[in-house]
Amino acid sequence: MAMTDRRRPTFRAAALAALVALAASNPTTADAFAFRSAPPARRSGGGVPSSSSSSALSMALDEQMEARLDGIRRSYQALTERLADPDVIADSNLLRQVMSDRAKSEEVVETYNEYCGLKEELAGAKELFQDAGDDVDMKEMAREEMKEIEPKLDDLEGRIKILLLPKDPNDDRNIMLEIRAGTGGSEASIFAGDLLDVYRKYMTSMGWRASVIDSSAGDDGGYKSVVMEVTGDSVYSRMKWEAGVHRVQRVPATESQGRVHTSTATVAIMPECDEVDVNIDMKDIEMSTMRSGGAGGQNVNKVETAVDLLHKPTGIRIKCTQERSQLKNKELAMKMLMSKLYDMENEKRDMEERERRGSQVGTGGRSEKIRTYNWKDSRCSDHRLGQNFPLSQFLNSDIGPMIDAMIIKDQEEKLRQLSEESVSV
Repeated sequence: MAMTDRRRPTFRAAALAALVALAASNPTTADAFAFRSAPPARRSGGGVPSSSSSSALSMALDEQMEARLDGIRRSYQALTERLADPDVIADSNLLRQVMSDRAKSEEVVETYNEYCGLKEELAGAKELFQDAGDDVDMKEMAREEMKEIEPKLDDLEGRIKILLLPKDPNDDRNIMLEIRAGTGGSEASIFAGDLLDVYRKYMTSMGWRASVIDSSAGDDGGYKSVVMEVTGDSVYSRMKWEAGVHRVQRVPATESQGRVHTSTATVAIMPECDEVDVNIDMKDIEMSTMRSGGAGGQNVNKVETAVDLLHKPTGIRIKCTQERSQLKNKELAMKMLMSKLYDMENEKRDMEERERRGSQVGTGGRSEKIRTYNWKDSRCSDHRLGQNFPLSQFLNSDIGPMIDAMIIKDQEEKLRQLSEESVSV
């Protein structure tokens, strides 16, 4: 009988064992293992990213893993039933919490349900083949059905594997995006402005809301620095891959001799946080006020609405002039400070973890050079991926495929780490 070879390398079995161990450590919820895909709507990069090598990394689900998935499904069903509970409906906060908990495992459950359905169909086809006896036509029909089902099962197994990978706890958060001109003088400021334009268009395509909180204009255009608040669905999960040093090679508009210059701009992606995430002692804050100046009427020119905030332990200084009232500018400045401190702590923890694991995926640190944009060759080179993209693709804000490629690379790296750790145990 011509059956598809479903054997898997030892590596896959080890990765599965590691996932089972991780799942067993948190049996009450699927949250820690739910991979949040970016919303497919309003996106230029296509559908939900899936690894091109998922079939190569695919592994059959054993009884232990299926038992864990059954537990996740039962929890999901219990949460669904709670949505009809009058006590839950009457409490808006509790209702939101139940809906949020249910949504975190929804994709896992739906994918597993589809997997179980196909598994039953495959068992039926195998039974039909065995019962066909000498009926050649019946056997051929059963064989064709098995050939059709087995690749679909492989794909679903790979998808379940991705969905159960540990999730970055910051993925659902909004962000503070900061772009700073680096080396290159006025050209660096112009390039920072170009990056801002690309990101704004991409955010609009994703249905996110972006607003400039603080900015310092460049002498010949662009920005010396600009900070934006970006809110929407799982913003950090995608924009975190843009953090790092962006390098441009082109003839600047300010260049009279036609020589190619190399300039840089630094992008920082900071997950938004609150007092629960970061504890700031107000004794460590030194704040002064001033007049904002510029557009905004007589209020900003005559009243001290601008806020200059200094965090003495870290030396972080934030000037906020966006709002027309001092109170709102103070709130924005504190929000930016909390995001910066939270980002610093995250970066420190991530670097320690990556050093321990020897990860090959980009660190997301501000000093890491992630891309080079070469105008002469019309090429955008992503150094983390070792891959080139058309420059026009980036300038048209079609950065979805680049981000998807980084997500896939990160998923594959996590699977390799899990398998290696499992083998070493």
